[in-house]
Amino acid sequence: MPKRDVYSFPFSTIYSLLVDKVERKGRGKRDVDAAINWLFGYSEERIEEMAHSDVTYSDFLLSAPSPNPKRLQKKGRICGIKVEELEEGKERDMRILDLMVDEVAKGKTLKKIFMEE
Repeated sequence: MPKRDVYSFPFSTIYSLLVDKVERKGRGKRDVDAAINWLFGYSEERIEEMAHSDVTYSDFLLSAPSPNPKRLQKKGRICGIKVEELEEGKERDMRILDLMVDEVAKGKTLKKIFMEE
């Protein structure tokens, strides 16, 4: 099977994987939606629409209505990569979302994840 670029995957596939990850740890879809809202400015309704469309993950990342400037202050490692060392762009945003979902799955409060504490 040929290797596929993650950005070409449907957002619906990625979103399902993110939700599954947090649900296995006792958290819920609303937590993933809250992280996406904080990070990119998507409303719950828009997330739901996109999760039932054929929009690619790349298009989801690039068409964010209002990326949060505080996202660039997020620090941490995801898959051994320090997010703060990545250039600004869709790879960094993708990794930050992965990091935030990992933090949700590990039981961190949304306030802490959103750097409000």
